[in-house]
Amino acid sequence: MWWPSLCGYAEWPIRLTDQEGQKLQQIVRRGSSSSVRYRRAMMLLASAGGNRVPVVAQLVQAGEDTIRDVTHQFSEIGLACLDPRWAGGRPRLLTPTTSSGPSGNNDSSTDHCSSERSPRPTY
Repeated sequence: MWWPSLCGYAEWPIRLTDQEGQKLQQIVRRGSSSSVRYRRAMMLLASAGGNRVPVVAQLVQAGEDTIRDVTHQFSEIGLACLDPRWAGGRPRLLTPTTSSGPSGNNDSSTDHCSSERSPRPTY
């Protein structure tokens, strides 16, 4: 079976409204304070222009998977995909659940995943 994504095409073509196209062109023409927004706008404009994924990847010096990720995000959330959503910092702690597990009992002695961290040693 022939899959377009295996031949370098996006899974579906990107359709831009007039306002979306104008906003993307404005970001690309005027530049942006964020290089991430600029590059993602370039990806979307090039993809909407009918270019294949390898061509767009070479144009913006990004990986093909990155191009596909951005185009999929655009299809899901629109122009909000231009803003990076990086989460940094310390990972969240797991909290113990108050509901019973699949076995029906809420006995903490059978819980093999500890949700509490051991105290840090003091030096």
